[in-house]
Amino acid sequence: MCPETYKLDTINSKLYIVSLFGTLPLTLFAKSHHNIIYIMCDDMGYGDLGCYGQKYISTPNIDRMAKEGMRFTQAYAGCPVSAPSRCSFMTGQHTGHAKIRGNKEYWGGTLRQNMFGKNADYYVIGQEPYDMTQPIIPELFKEKGYRTGMFGKWAGGYWNYDYPNTYAQLPDGNTDTSKSRESSSCSLPNLRGIDCFYGPVCQFQAHTYYPNFLNRYDPEGKGDKYLVAEVMEQNIKHPAINSGSKDYEEREQYSADLIHRYALEWLDRQTKDEPFLGIFTYTLPHAELWQPKDSIVEHYHRLFPSEEERSYRTNAGSWYYGGSDKHAQFAAMITRLDAYVGEILEKLKEKGLAENTLVVFTSDNGPHEEGGADPSFFGRDGKLRGIKRSTYEGGIRIPFICWGKGVPKGTVNDHQLAFYDLMPTFMEYSGAFSKKEIIEHSLESPSFDGISFCPTLRGKSRKQQKHDFLYWEMSDGPTQVIGVRQGDWKLVVSQGKPFLYNLKTDIHEDYDLKATYPDKLTELIRIVHQEHTDSPLFPITLP
Repeated sequence: MCPETYKLDTINSKLYIVSLFGTLPLTLFAKSHHNIIYIMCDDMGYGDLGCYGQKYISTPNIDRMAKEGMRFTQAYAGCPVSAPSRCSFMTGQHTGHAKIRGNKEYWGGTLRQNMFGKNADYYVIGQEPYDMTQPIIPELFKEKGYRTGMFGKWAGGYWNYDYPNTYAQLPDGNTDTSKSRESSSCSLPNLRGIDCFYGPVCQFQAHTYYPNFLNRYDPEGKGDKYLVAEVMEQNIKHPAINSGSKDYEEREQYSADLIHRYALEWLDRQTKDEPFLGIFTYTLPHAELWQPKDSIVEHYHRLFPSEEERSYRTNAGSWYYGGSDKHAQFAAMITRLDAYVGEILEKLKEKGLAENTLVVFTSDNGPHEEGGADPSFFGRDGKLRGIKRSTYEGGIRIPFICWGKGVPKGTVNDHQLAFYDLMPTFMEYSGAFSKKEIIEHSLESPSFDGISFCPTLRGKSRKQQKHDFLYWEMSDGPTQVIGVRQGDWKLVVSQGKPFLYNLKTDIHEDYDLKATYPDKLTELIRIVHQEHTDSPLFPITLP
């Protein structure tokens, strides 16, 4: 809950403090409780890893993770775009029920800017806040005595540089977004069950890897009392990316490395005496396609001749840095991310924590074409149709690997799952929640839509309950898409127009079968109307 909140006095039209909230009770820790680390990268396609068929990019650590664990072939993101996909993971709800269904931003427009050196940056940053009445994963685990850390994108609320510790809240507990210029959101990491956070609160600000500042909340390590800005003092001595100046290359504080190092430092603090939940939401390989000029980049410069490269031009106002080496840059980003994963696994082994920790690696949605990225060059969609912002398979089917205690080694599994299954799965796998608690939470309002796939993780597929269908919707600016998967059948809705496919015979979704199977079309459209709840924030055209 918010330690300090205010609302609008409708009589005097003034803002005033209304209440103070205590902390949630903690339950005693049982040593049998398992640790969980969830690594979610950004915009990695289904075919971007060696273990999923990638031939050009080296990913030895993640490939080894797959050999030592379970690789899923029919796992799906929560949504084909970032913020709602992350919300689906956090809340256990699909995007027909979850509050966040698109990338609604709180920055830009007529807002004034703060200055960092000679560089301007927005003073309100972030996305539409998560529903304050809907519990999210770190809150549930913190109640059970878990130490919780998150490193990377938040994208679940907005932060005000001028009012970092003032929070506007409505009587029902939800954030009053009309006060964004006078407050921060209650839905920030420090108020939603996270003990330690380091990264960009705003996913838009994560578009540059050499930012003016990163957000931090670390009471244990830094004495922070609320979310603060850690200014990148070396970076702000040089022009920002949106200046269009080539002097941007003189910036040296690379956010991806800084966030990863902070995550490793946090892991170093963990012991066998207390369980922990780590959520590592790394930005790689999202654009901008730019990074330190080290041996990883040089390797791919040698591998891809210049005539085969894709260029991208930087103009003033752009948030992606240009250059003529975007194939090399993209490949190097994935190999760099792979090195991060290797270091995480080694850290767990070094501290004797590997035997009691589940590690999950995945991506928030399908591949992108931003900043010079070229999915077709790498065959990145794994022979799937569609990219980010599409409910075709390429936009939502993602790499998904589980590694850890009880997970059968070297297995490949075709169980159909989506991000909203992770909440009940983590609850069951951890051992911290009774079956009764999980069932009760699934029945409470607002409840979650997920089904635990813990039986599958423990090699007991015969006991695995399966979904009747999986559901997605996204309303992101002019793009409105819906998807339903039921067995081998797939419904794709774009701007209200439906298309029907059978994935068993048409994995690329080339042949629309709605005229041949009108009854199946009607059945899947009925599911859309059944699962969709209206949202004034994210209106969408139904089929």
